[in-house]
Amino acid sequence: MKKIFSSFLLVILFTLLCSHEFWLQPEKFVYDQGECINIRFNAGENFEGENWNGDKDKVQSLDFYFDNWQDTLSPAMLSEKGDSLQLSLMDEGTAMVTFNSKNSFIELDSTKFHDYLAEDGLTNAIEYRKEHNESDSMGREFYQRSVKTILQVGKKYSNTFSQKTKLPLDIIPQSNPYKQKEGDTIAVKIYFKKEVLKNTLVKVWHRAGNKTTKLDLLSDENGEISFEMETTGEWMVSCVKMERLENDDTAQWQSYWGSCTWGYE
Repeated sequence: MKKIFSSFLLVILFTLLCSHEFWLQPEKFVYDQGECINIRFNAGENFEGENWNGDKDKVQSLDFYFDNWQDTLSPAMLSEKGDSLQLSLMDEGTAMVTFNSKNSFIELDSTKFHDYLAEDGLTNAIEYRKEHNESDSMGREFYQRSVKTILQVGKKYSNTFSQKTKLPLDIIPQSNPYKQKEGDTIAVKIYFKKEVLKNTLVKVWHRAGNKTTKLDLLSDENGEISFEMETTGEWMVSCVKMERLENDDTAQWQSYWGSCTWGYE
């Protein structure tokens, strides 16, 4: 197997507290060959966050993609707690790291649960609760994270960014973010369990100069959104998919929280 990273130290922090957004946050997104890459696991609001607390038992999958090569990073995790993933790439190209968490459980009172559903455009759950006289009931939910970050090493570009992954909720740019020019329009396609996710609220976050802007878009019949790019700062595309659980004694709902990040020098 081709060895393309020299060394890595895996330490991940999780928390059982539910934050609306979760994403992979590199120290920067564009690197030279052999330069150390440090990626944090962030949770928070408004594209501002802190590391989660927890241990490796919360990891469903943690994978690395480069060209046509894929490897799992999960077995290399350390037992003690920490706060980052570190690696170095010896080759030039576009790389990607993906992370899928195991389920966590949360229970909210009816008002907080309704507000959270409304904020994230989960109208299917709101309508179901209304039709089944559950609007005044507690919301009990399993949730998991389904996230990725796209990095650029050196001046060579590759199609790693466009690979479908095993993430349940997979957010895929339709062109290489690092080949975009200022003012270009980029399309992003959303898949849920390998099928396009249409008519879904998708949030586009752009952080530059300590300022965050957010754009709310609805995916079309092809599961796509598009927006105009600025080749500065950091970008995140995020969305949520929620399904009703039947005959489950613990939770009524299963949600999948997805994000994809990239950025510029």
